[in-house]
Amino acid sequence: MIKSAIFDAYANYMPQLKYILAFLFVLSASFNGLAQYTETINSNRPGASQGAFSVGRQVVQAEAGVDFGNDSHRLLLTDTDIFGINLGLRYGLLIEQLELSGNLRYQINQVGFTSGTAPDDVLQGLETAQLGAKYLVYDPYKYETDEVNLYSYHANFKFKWRTLIPAVSVYASAVFDFTTNPFIPIIEDGISPSASIITQHNWGRWVWVNNIIYDRITTDFPSYAWITTMTHSFNPRISGFAEFQLVNGDLYADQIGRLGGAYLITKDFQVDVSGLFNFKDTPSRWNVGLGVSYRFDFHDKDQQLEIKDGGKGNAQKQSDRINKKNKKKNKRKDAIGSEGDDGGGN
Repeated sequence: MIKSAIFDAYANYMPQLKYILAFLFVLSASFNGLAQYTETINSNRPGASQGAFSVGRQVVQAEAGVDFGNDSHRLLLTDTDIFGINLGLRYGLLIEQLELSGNLRYQINQVGFTSGTAPDDVLQGLETAQLGAKYLVYDPYKYETDEVNLYSYHANFKFKWRTLIPAVSVYASAVFDFTTNPFIPIIEDGISPSASIITQHNWGRWVWVNNIIYDRITTDFPSYAWITTMTHSFNPRISGFAEFQLVNGDLYADQIGRLGGAYLITKDFQVDVSGLFNFKDTPSRWNVGLGVSYRFDFHDKDQQLEIKDGGKGNAQKQSDRINKKNKKKNKRKDAIGSEGDDGGGN
């Protein structure tokens, strides 16, 4: 049933999807922008939160995935299989701190009834269409100026209170709603704003991200959400994450957990896997997903790279400079000492 619904969806809705995708691509390609750059891909996948930093100078990035899950509603007596396709496009704009992004989700629900003899119902359509921009308000790692103390391990690695200050971004977007959306039938055609505050702490191999979201602000059914995500890099290629999301609104309220990981195949190509579960039975939810992220890197390599490791990169450079200075001093001392010894011998 799901398989046939997918083919029907392709035939009925692909023209609409093509127009939206073409619009996003033309809009993103029309800018020769600047964004923050890292040596490896900086993806928002897996998970539902987005980080504070952008993709990179003159970088076009695509983040896509598919997922399959089930919703079982105790009161409505429904058991729903869900198949979804997600696509995100990101591009840097005009100045270092700015990024444009677009997000689409196409979803197919096969609704079964746990009571009675009613046949299964299939709902399908564009569940999410969103276009937004993110601006980095504050980057604490940009101003890291600590010098390395070559004589004290404790001085270099002791806890610093300023590491509690996160990078902060603001995000604003337009949410496109259609009456053809079967998942929110009471929403009318229109565009409504959404706004978010994003914070990010970088603590070595640990990254902690928080998103505070106010969605569909001007509609009769706004919602609020908080997403907190902790990511850990086990090595340069493998990372894992744990995430908690709290959603509060008249249409939907829930507490959601997510777990997953990502593998870096090349510096521009990442694959990921994730799972979702919630903490209630109206409905009870589970979901598993697979995704890929790929960037087309047109960044100007002559520009200085942004350091996103909490200042460790700057500290290493400072240490190298100090070591070079000390070596030069030692050479001069050795030269003076050698001349004095020669003079005394004569």
